[in-house]
Amino acid sequence: MQLLSSRSLIGIASFVTTALCLTLPLKTDVYAAKPGAEAKVDVQVNAVNGSGSVYADVGAAGSSWWLEQIEKQGMAAFNNNPAGYKVFRNVKDYGAKGDGSTDDTNAINAAIQDGTRCGKGCDSSTVTPAMIYFPSGTYRVSKPIVAMYYSQLVGNPTDRPVIKGLPNFSGMSLIDSDPYEPDGSNWYTNQNNFFRAVRHMIIDTTDQPAGAGTGLHWQVAQATSLVNLKFVMSQAPGNSHQGIFMDNGSGGFMSDLEFVGGKFGAFFGNQQFMTRNLKFSNCQTAIYVNWNWQWTFKSLDINNCEIGVDITSHDDAGVTRTGSVVVLDSKFTNVGTALRTTRTANTQPTTGQSAVLDNIVLQNVGKAVAFENGGVILDGGSKTIDLWAQGKTYNTAGQAQVVQGTMARAVAKPQSLLGSDGKILERSRPQYIDTPVSSFISVKSKGAKGDGKTDDTAAIKAVFSQFGGNANNVIYFPHGVYIISDTVDIPVNTRIVGEVWSVIMANGAAFQDRNNPKPVWRAGKAGDSGVIEMQELIFQTKGPQPGAVLLEWNSRDPAGQQGVNGIWDVHFRVAGSRGTDLEVAQCLKNPLATNTPNPKCEGAFMHLHIGKTASVYIENCWAWTADHALDDRFDQITVYNGRGIYSESTNGPVWMYAAAAEHNTLYQYQLANTQNTFMSVIQSETPYFQSNPGADVPFASLAAWNDPSYAGCTTAACKKSWALRILNSKNILIYGAGLYSFFENYAQDCINPMTCQDSIFEIKNSPQVSIWNLNTIASNSMVDLNGQKIVKAADNKNNFCQTVMGLSIN
Repeated sequence: MQLLSSRSLIGIASFVTTALCLTLPLKTDVYAAKPGAEAKVDVQVNAVNGSGSVYADVGAAGSSWWLEQIEKQGMAAFNNNPAGYKVFRNVKDYGAKGDGSTDDTNAINAAIQDGTRCGKGCDSSTVTPAMIYFPSGTYRVSKPIVAMYYSQLVGNPTDRPVIKGLPNFSGMSLIDSDPYEPDGSNWYTNQNNFFRAVRHMIIDTTDQPAGAGTGLHWQVAQATSLVNLKFVMSQAPGNSHQGIFMDNGSGGFMSDLEFVGGKFGAFFGNQQFMTRNLKFSNCQTAIYVNWNWQWTFKSLDINNCEIGVDITSHDDAGVTRTGSVVVLDSKFTNVGTALRTTRTANTQPTTGQSAVLDNIVLQNVGKAVAFENGGVILDGGSKTIDLWAQGKTYNTAGQAQVVQGTMARAVAKPQSLLGSDGKILERSRPQYIDTPVSSFISVKSKGAKGDGKTDDTAAIKAVFSQFGGNANNVIYFPHGVYIISDTVDIPVNTRIVGEVWSVIMANGAAFQDRNNPKPVWRAGKAGDSGVIEMQELIFQTKGPQPGAVLLEWNSRDPAGQQGVNGIWDVHFRVAGSRGTDLEVAQCLKNPLATNTPNPKCEGAFMHLHIGKTASVYIENCWAWTADHALDDRFDQITVYNGRGIYSESTNGPVWMYAAAAEHNTLYQYQLANTQNTFMSVIQSETPYFQSNPGADVPFASLAAWNDPSYAGCTTAACKKSWALRILNSKNILIYGAGLYSFFENYAQDCINPMTCQDSIFEIKNSPQVSIWNLNTIASNSMVDLNGQKIVKAADNKNNFCQTVMGLSIN
């Protein structure tokens, strides 16, 4: 979440259909850190134990789910009243009826607001987390349900609750993540609107007037998700309903959503976003992209809609607002126009509306790609489009070509990354709907405290020793902060679930040697083959732990199985939150001084290490070294964390969907001596403090870890963290990358001349690499290949980023 100035929202009064978001930062001093019950059963079965990820409802109304039954032991460890604060809230305990007739608005909002939470006037807080649970039923609302900061709104996936607007509904949307005030201001800074989720619900606007009805206002940033939702809207001719209205933010991830009816199934505007498995039917326009820097749509299924994906948004001067999109492994059926664009040879900016269509099935489609005025660019019909694109491509010699048409695929997709259907493998987060509550083993019931003070290492080790290694069990971490002082080994065939991002906090002498790092948690040992599933956790440190690898992953998929090792909604947050001792009081920025690293403000050695023998599926993972404080007073902080996400899996496969890495000293992502890796919507930021000091301190480059060397740097712009390095690797597919550099020693004067750093993305000795929609900000060189700067940012200006639609190394 970059510190950019505020953006303006135009036309708030007509937000449901015509809101326009300015995408260029204004030069101000404002801190805007970055810039129905279903009968059909549709379950993806877990290859190991038969548990599934729910796409629709299964079972009879009122059927139970483990989350309803499990003992509620969650505790907000650093809250002012941890014993009295409720982490889990059932809306029916606050008076909601869910009977389909009672107005439940006040009861639901009371459940969300209980406990002096972070609402209007509070930018962020980590000490008031809440899971708001909706049992099966129909909840009528007359005003917005305000999803406050650090909230999860969760329904019963076996029979999803319905949120249904009353005919007299008044407000922006049925669920609102960032309310507007009359003067146009928001409750939260949209680029800092972290830690939010909505899961397992049906959102219904059909009783509202045809001219106004919005299901969800989702103006969010990192560590957020929408999963397993259905939006039911008016199908009256000319209606103005929309399922999701997203006007700003810096996200993010959503998957397994269904949209029926409406003017817009989804109205999207955000810096970067990853969406997967979205289904649309009977919409006027399935997806309208109001603005973006990059967006990847994976596994769209669009049926009986006039327009599939519309990227024509532009300002009055004709300047496009859409930076780049990828549509991958998708299907359009009975659609008038699949992709609608305004891109021509005269499009401004020249790299705007970069678009890639990869493995697209058309059935009875009028026009595959067409102009805003209806002119045909690519014929429709019933066929499969292997690869079509528009934008600017580069070859390995640095020669550019502008294309708008069918392309030959230079790099084949590795078979190990594909599922049985020939598409890039994807796997939804397990919900364990068929697992009885008796199979859930609470670490708190087995002696762990999670109070942010007690060393829970021994208790947690004992739980994994006794109950891990058995796929019939699920190890459950009620919300809390669990202090870990030595490596915790997780045996294969172990499933782990947290509650509202339970915190694993490294603290101890074992993690102090930066030259001999140790994992805090180790998922399997080198050479292990089996299954480990992990979700809903945050890894962080208490004070400096410069020898800590927060999570090391070694387990690999057994022969004949794919993607059964996985992490979902697991994040890394070093510094900035209560209890870390890496906050404003200890680590306030000081750009006016010539800085040497403060040892008290060092974080960890590395966020995530994927080992040589590992394979892993990663979905919605944010490896963040905090640039500002989340609790108490908002201000920027300087914290030094060595490395972000490092993969050296010899054979893979590794999948990364919406894996972001930010503000780490040496690099954000590094792939070394690896192969068979898929990355989609990766996003990074260079530390704001660099080059005061530069990337060469305080973490020395270690040859054993293939670290970059800055010994040859003679300028400040050279001593900057790499966003992405690919070394001695092959068979790497990247579908959407946003690699950003916004500062030189906390100042932003370097953005427009693109001089914040010299180079940001390095490829060395790595054939068979394919990158689609690469977006960088303010790095003079966009791509360094084998020591040569082959793509200049100045040649590829987009709406705010610099964009290259395609680059293949073969």
